[in-house]
Amino acid sequence: MQKPWLKSYPAGVPEEIDINAYSSVADIFDTSVAKFADFPAYTNFGKTLSYREIDIYTAQLGAYLKYELGLEKGDRVAVMMPNLLQDPISIFAILRAGLVVVNTNPLYTSRELKHQLTDSGAKAIIIIENFAHVLQEVIDETPVEHVITTKMGDMLSPLKGFIINAVVKHIKKMVPPFSLKNAVAFKQALKFGARHRFQTVLTNHSDTAFLQYTGGTTGVAKGAILSNRNMVANMQQASAWIDGSIGNEKGTIITALPLYHIFSLTANCLTFMKYGWCNYLITNPRDINGFVKELQATRFHAITGVNTLFNGLLNHPDFKNLDFSSLKVVLGGGMAVQRGVAERWKEVTGVTLVEAYGLTETSPAACINPLDLKEFNGKIGLPISSTEVSIQDDDWNELPLGEQGEICIRGPQVMEGYWKRPKETSLVLSNDGWLHTGDIGFMDENGFVQIVDRKKDMILVSGFNVFPNEVEDVIASHPGVLEVGVIGKPDEHSGEVVMAIVVKTDEALTEQALKDYCREGLTSYKVPKIIVFTDELPKTNVGKILRRELRDKYITGT
Repeated sequence: MQKPWLKSYPAGVPEEIDINAYSSVADIFDTSVAKFADFPAYTNFGKTLSYREIDIYTAQLGAYLKYELGLEKGDRVAVMMPNLLQDPISIFAILRAGLVVVNTNPLYTSRELKHQLTDSGAKAIIIIENFAHVLQEVIDETPVEHVITTKMGDMLSPLKGFIINAVVKHIKKMVPPFSLKNAVAFKQALKFGARHRFQTVLTNHSDTAFLQYTGGTTGVAKGAILSNRNMVANMQQASAWIDGSIGNEKGTIITALPLYHIFSLTANCLTFMKYGWCNYLITNPRDINGFVKELQATRFHAITGVNTLFNGLLNHPDFKNLDFSSLKVVLGGGMAVQRGVAERWKEVTGVTLVEAYGLTETSPAACINPLDLKEFNGKIGLPISSTEVSIQDDDWNELPLGEQGEICIRGPQVMEGYWKRPKETSLVLSNDGWLHTGDIGFMDENGFVQIVDRKKDMILVSGFNVFPNEVEDVIASHPGVLEVGVIGKPDEHSGEVVMAIVVKTDEALTEQALKDYCREGLTSYKVPKIIVFTDELPKTNVGKILRRELRDKYITGT
């Protein structure tokens, strides 16, 4: 196939990456901790751990998992916690022990948790105490044999850890009572593991590194099998893309999205580990006041996030007063970046918000804009090294440049398939390696890909396609609007009409005024027929607006 994107590649970015440079994620970890031993690796709640300390703690926990619990290569271990120092320690300990990480959302209901633990066949779980009561409800119906519990302050200094744990449990009442038979405390597991001499278990490209669950908002969550080959490839691809921007300099990347989300996991935790950078872990990014205070107290060089995160920061009165002089890389993904947010970000920080694109099934990066982009371009970027993008029709035939169709990805970062789901795998993975993303978009003559919307979210108005992203982008540009979600409402005359659910900042803003504003930027059938004002929009834990829940509330009434 033609590769028009190559002519637009940033200087120094190779067409192909060397996937054989490392045998596994654990191999990259071992290389990094040896190379950057005395550099800071992770910071959280004012405590910083060096790469040497991370090496020691992961060896202790890895030894506990292997020698004390008797887990064998390929066994699955769930990790259920927000961004704490214990999180990367757990992730790398599991990988070093030759086991498989099952990243688990701590906000899961008992039903969702039971499904993921049962489906993955997890033999052990490392869980923060705040959510242990949820595990208690279902553990007897799962394969889990071993439980390691941790408190929020476990890896902090003894005094600070004691204070934080006491406040969380006794003052804020954030730890409901629970009883888990034979559960072992995280710090005790480290102590037991320290009795053993540990060496990283040899794993290779074909071994599974992560079972990364996806699709929970649209039905039963499926585990994407991400092998060491997939993850090493994506780390190499991302490294090739950012190398020219950061070179050999050391810095701090703000990690606000949870590490159990594939974007944060690969982009922040894994890729910047290769460079010896420090991940500044934000435990609760929804606390914008606390988030901004942490940013005020640190010198940061990069940040990743989703559109709602950037929007939330921009709407905090103190954010504009931060020192952005060291900021070099700002990467947006996980959902569409709205032009209004990107333009305001550049105005406030002086740094372009660069959009990237990927999926859990692509480990996740597939397309990234050049990091030296001067202005936001509304595109999701160029296919990264060793990656092909094809725009295909419903019969999986390739379409010419400029035509809209389904965005399809082929490259070494594409998952092996869905865990124990061959039928679902065959629906998205073709025999010649193309992953069918379910996203609608097109590629221009320079190779830049532009996403239009999700197939399932498309609204059909009198035979015309309306993509919610486009309408949301226009509405969000109104100065009186904070957030918006757009859905289709069934209509007997036109099939569907556009409905917008809006959180406004200007109390004087009316439905009619907002419709008039939309008419200036949208053709008539795209203008919302119905506008509802609300105080809050339903979102995933990482800030993606849940259109499904909007449909349930405003359309079906469930």
